[in-house]
Amino acid sequence: MREKVKKRNPQRGDLSGAAADAGRVCPAAKRCGGCAYQGVPYQEQLKKKQKQVEELLGSFGPVEPILGMEQPYFYRNKVHAVFDRRRDGTIVSGIYQEGSHRVVPVESCQIEDQLADRIIGTIRRLLKSFRIAVYQEDRGFGLFRHVLIRRGFSSGQVMVVLVLASPIMPSKNNFVKALRREHPEITTVVLNVNDRNTSMVLGERNITLWGPGFIEDTLCGCRFRISPSSFYQVNPVQTEALYQKAVEFASLTGKERVLDAYCGIGTIGLIAARKAGQVIGVELNKGAVRDAIGNARANQISNARFYQGDAGEFMVQLARQGQPVDVVFMDPPRAGSDEPFLSSLVKLAPKRVVYISCNPETQARDLKYLTGKGYAVERVQPVDMFPMTDHTESIVKLVRKF
Repeated sequence: MREKVKKRNPQRGDLSGAAADAGRVCPAAKRCGGCAYQGVPYQEQLKKKQKQVEELLGSFGPVEPILGMEQPYFYRNKVHAVFDRRRDGTIVSGIYQEGSHRVVPVESCQIEDQLADRIIGTIRRLLKSFRIAVYQEDRGFGLFRHVLIRRGFSSGQVMVVLVLASPIMPSKNNFVKALRREHPEITTVVLNVNDRNTSMVLGERNITLWGPGFIEDTLCGCRFRISPSSFYQVNPVQTEALYQKAVEFASLTGKERVLDAYCGIGTIGLIAARKAGQVIGVELNKGAVRDAIGNARANQISNARFYQGDAGEFMVQLARQGQPVDVVFMDPPRAGSDEPFLSSLVKLAPKRVVYISCNPETQARDLKYLTGKGYAVERVQPVDMFPMTDHTESIVKLVRKF
């Protein structure tokens, strides 16, 4: 089991562990394009990200010092690899070059879990020995497309998802046995069927080959079940910092009625439930709602309810029924929220909104709308969830002025 990363002191500049690694440069950096800050000292990365958030969000309210990592390497607990076959028959695995579908071979990535990278290397060798054809995207021919690995940071549990173009995998039982023989840390293996001509990694059908078909992990004292397609933040150390800060921004006293929009598997809502009177979660994905309900049960949390549906429509319905909500957590995708969602939020009129974003640019757009509809920004907190990349997470606390 990987040695756990020491949790960082949230004070900006306390990055002694990162300083020793500041000169690392990945050999695939120029071809990959995934890590825009390769070779840039970590403290400089944080300064750049702080400046970006200040420029985008500083006009709305004060921006607090960014929360960085003490050890900003090998943090991704979700690792995806695409497979390809070269003209000489060599099987390679790695990632798509930025802006293309050319596969850049990667043996070890500086931001990915190291055990996951080793498992991917083993799978690459097994494909050759088991004579399993790699999927050729341009020809629509072959079987083996991708591998997705998820690892529980706290639990150490490991899920391996084999993404195939067909549900039929030759010698699948022997393949799984051979894989587990080399990596006994694996706790479940799932076959995912993706038979469509699509850029999406996962298809809709999962077949459990070994183990329970999911892993569990603990975050902020709550245990969560993670299925192959579940949304779960990829940086567990920083996720705890992010969610703790989000709950702090909510200013909960134990009496509030809280809505967790875009609730996913219930992470933020269940963590907040301990300090709230009641939590309602809404999510479009049926599988995620099912996991959220199970997670509430597993954590013996009785004051949280989860519903499947569109969050905007759900809020309008609550407003029509005269059901007040004190706090709304919102954590939309990179594209941000659309105007129907934001107008529904304004109609519901919660006292406080905690807006978590992985894209400060779209967050700035949404804040412009909300601050023009009776809300004021009280606090802005950047969090470095993705070291070595140019992406930054930010949390904003909004309060209703009238």
